[in-house]
Amino acid sequence: MTFTSTTIENSSSDQPTMELDPVSENAPLKNELPNDQPLGQDIQNIINTARTSPAPALGAWLMSGLTAVLMWASFTPLDFGPLGWVCLIPLLLLVRIPRKTRLMYTAIYCSGFLFTLSSFQWMRLGDPSMYVAWVALAIYVACYFPLFVLLTRTAVHRFHVPLPAAAPLMWVGLEYMRAYLLTGFSWYYIGHTQYRWIELIQISDITGAYGVSFLVVMLAACFADLLPASIMKRFKLLPVNQSPEEQQLDQIGLKQIVQTAVCLSLFFAVLGYGYVRRSQAAFEEGPRTALIQGNFPTSVKHDPNAWRSMYLKHQILMGAAVRYQPDLIIWPETMFRWPLIESNGKTNQELQTIAPEVPLDKWNEPSVRKALSNMSKEANAALVIGLDTIAAGDTKVDHFNSAVFVRPDYGIVSRYDKIHRVPFGEYLPLRDTLPFLQYFTPYGAAFGIEPGKSAANFEFQDWNFSPVICFEDTVPHLVRSVVNQSSAAGSTEKPIDCLVNLTNDGWFHGSSELDQHLITAAFRCVENRTPMVRAVNTGISAVIDGDGMIVEPDVFIDGDNKGRTSFVNPKTGRWNKSMNAVVIDTIPLDNRTSLYTKYGDWFAGTCCFFTLFVFFMALLTFKRTPAPVKS
Repeated sequence: MTFTSTTIENSSSDQPTMELDPVSENAPLKNELPNDQPLGQDIQNIINTARTSPAPALGAWLMSGLTAVLMWASFTPLDFGPLGWVCLIPLLLLVRIPRKTRLMYTAIYCSGFLFTLSSFQWMRLGDPSMYVAWVALAIYVACYFPLFVLLTRTAVHRFHVPLPAAAPLMWVGLEYMRAYLLTGFSWYYIGHTQYRWIELIQISDITGAYGVSFLVVMLAACFADLLPASIMKRFKLLPVNQSPEEQQLDQIGLKQIVQTAVCLSLFFAVLGYGYVRRSQAAFEEGPRTALIQGNFPTSVKHDPNAWRSMYLKHQILMGAAVRYQPDLIIWPETMFRWPLIESNGKTNQELQTIAPEVPLDKWNEPSVRKALSNMSKEANAALVIGLDTIAAGDTKVDHFNSAVFVRPDYGIVSRYDKIHRVPFGEYLPLRDTLPFLQYFTPYGAAFGIEPGKSAANFEFQDWNFSPVICFEDTVPHLVRSVVNQSSAAGSTEKPIDCLVNLTNDGWFHGSSELDQHLITAAFRCVENRTPMVRAVNTGISAVIDGDGMIVEPDVFIDGDNKGRTSFVNPKTGRWNKSMNAVVIDTIPLDNRTSLYTKYGDWFAGTCCFFTLFVFFMALLTFKRTPAPVKS
C-alpha cells in the first residue's frame, strides 16, 4: 500500500492543509502505532502537524500591507507613478509560495480595504450621507485583491501557468469585470499610474488602457519570479519545514531566463510601438475653444438665491474669453441653472394629463432659449452649455442632465442627455424594493434623472463634436460607443473631431478626485485617437490631444486675479484647482484611426474569459480531497 502527496488550495479556510507522505509498500503509516503506545502516537501527531504547518500570518500581513501602501502612493494625491511597476511585487510573492500562509486571504482583503478606503476618501466630501457610499465602495473593490491572488495561485500551482502570464491575465480580467459590475467603476486601474509615460500608453489604441495594466503587472510578476527564496524566508513566507517544491524556489533555470526575455521583449515592443504611433500624428488646427471654469461648491449650485451670481461669474469669464475670438465656448455641467423646458410637441390636453401641477404657460416659456441664443450671438461663437432639461414624456415629466448646443445663426440646434448615471448621485438603485437606501443619498426620495437614449453629434462649420458629461469620460466602453454612434448619426461620414466633456467636480472640494478624473479621461483620447476638451467646475479644465498628452494651453486667464499664468503650479508641478479660470487653445485634430474604436474590448474580454475559466475550474475541483491510492 502507498500514499500519494497532494495539496489543494482552499480559499475559504486558513487552516493548515494536511498532507500524506509516501511510504514503502510494507511499512506502517508514520502515525500508525500500537494501541498500547498512546504517548508515542501523540508525539508523532505533533511531528506530522509541524511538518505540514504553513508559515505564520505575519509575512502575509507585511507583504499585502506593503502592496497597499506602495499602490496608494503610485496614484494621486502622491502620484508617484514609478511605484506602479513594483507595488504588486510583494502581493505576487504570496502567489509564488507553494503553501499559503495562515490568514493569508484575510490579510490581503484587509490591506486591499486599507488601499481602497484611503484612495476613495474624496467621496465623503460630497455630503455627509456619502460616507456610507464611500465605505461600501471600498468594501466592494477590496474584494478584488484576494480574488486576484486566489485565481492566480490556482492558475500557477494547479494549471502550471507561468506567473508572468497568469498574473496579468487575472488582473486585467478582473479590471474588465469591475468596469461593468454594479454599474461599473473604471477608476484606479494600475495602468493609469503610467499616464505621464506617453509613449508607453499608446498601446491603448489597440487594447484599451487594459493593455498598459497588463504590461505593468506582467513585468512585476517577472521580477517577483526572480527574487531569491532568502527574501521570502526573511519575511516568514515559507514554513520551517519546507517541501521539495519550496526548497527549489531559489533555482533560476532556463524557464525563468526565457520568461524574462519574453517579458522584456514585449515591453520594448510596446514602447517601440508608442514611438512609431506618435511619429505618425499630424495634428491639424481645429476650432479655437474657450473652456469656462467657475469655482462653485455643489451646495451653492442647489441654492436658487445663488443662481444669478453663478450666471454673472460665468458671463464675466466668457467676456474675457471673447477677446481671443474662440469658435467654441464651453460651460461646465449644469452651471446654467435655469432648466430648459421641452414640451416635445405634446398638446395642452396631454400636458395637463402628464403634469397637472405645471401651468401650461411654463411649457411655452421662451426665456431660456432666448438667453442662450443671445449669448451665442454676442460671443459670435457656438456654445456647449450644461443645464437641466425638463421634458414631457409619454406618461410623466422626465428630468435629464443635458448639454445643449447653441449656434449664433440658429440658436439651440441639438441636445445631449447624459446616458451613464451615477448611482446614489443621479438615481437611486432599487428605489421601490429597498426604499431605505434614500437615506444614503444627498437628495430626497423623489430625486433622480432619466438616462439619455443615444449619443449626439454637434456640427459647426467643418467640425463635429461629441459631448460626454461628468464621469462618462472615465468609462472606456461608453466613450467608444459614443464616438461610434456620433459618427454614424452625423449627416456626413466624417468621424468625430473632438470629445467635449462637461463636468461638475465641485462635490469634491479640490481633492485628489479632480486629478484622478483628468488622468482617467486622458486614456479615452488615446483609445479613440480623438482629442478631448474638458470644462470643469472648480477644475481641472484641460485640452488633451490624441496621444493622451494634457497640453499647456495658448491662453490661461486667472479669473481670481492672483497672478497665476498656467493651470500647473510652477512650484509644485501640481495642477491648480478650486479657482475661477479660462483655458483657451486650438484643438489639435488627430488624423489617425484606432483599432480599439473599431473592435472594442477584445483584449480585456479575452483576459476575462481566461479569468472566468480558472474561476469555474477552481470551483469544480474545490471540494476534492486527496485520498489514499492502493498500488
